[in-house]
Amino acid sequence: MAALRDCKAWQDAGLVLSTTSNEACKLFDAVLTQYATWTNNESLGGIDGCLSKLKAADPNFTMGHVIANGLELIGTGRTVRLDRELDSAVRAMVALSKSQPLTERERLHVSALDVFARGQLPKACDLWEQILQSHPTDLLALKFSHDTYFYLGYQRQMRDSVARVYPFWTRDVPLSR
Repeated sequence: MAALRDCKAWQDAGLVLSTTSNEACKLFDAVLTQYATWTNNESLGGIDGCLSKLKAADPNFTMGHVIANGLELIGTGRTVRLDRELDSAVRAMVALSKSQPLTERERLHVSALDVFARGQLPKACDLWEQILQSHPTDLLALKFSHDTYFYLGYQRQMRDSVARVYPFWTRDVPLSR
């Protein structure tokens, strides 16, 4: 696995993460990499281990909450309608996002997950596509939208979303190959 990105590496990639914790940034990258590659890298502690360490590294890291809640929601095994703990986690993420300065991209991620949790999947995809317009290498937005399009049976949108960002995925972008 390539070196995990710290705060500066995320910033250099044009994908600022609103945390000062390099450890949180690296663990976010570890979770994202495992999600994108359909692996559970035990040497890193797997996805669950990385999420646990991520929350400990910076409990107020909004994007840490985004990826944790997003994976639960995208996994479709839980729903905020039936799972109070997940509903509480999504509400806490939204409240946290309002209590700290975030980038517009991060705010859109929170909004997308919030509407996804409420069953508005096409609207969530619209928000992820909005992120991809200005940040075409945001792999989390790409993966969440792609998986959601799959669930919706939106084949053209799956194809077109990837086609729009493909030119920006040069060899130097992590996970481009």
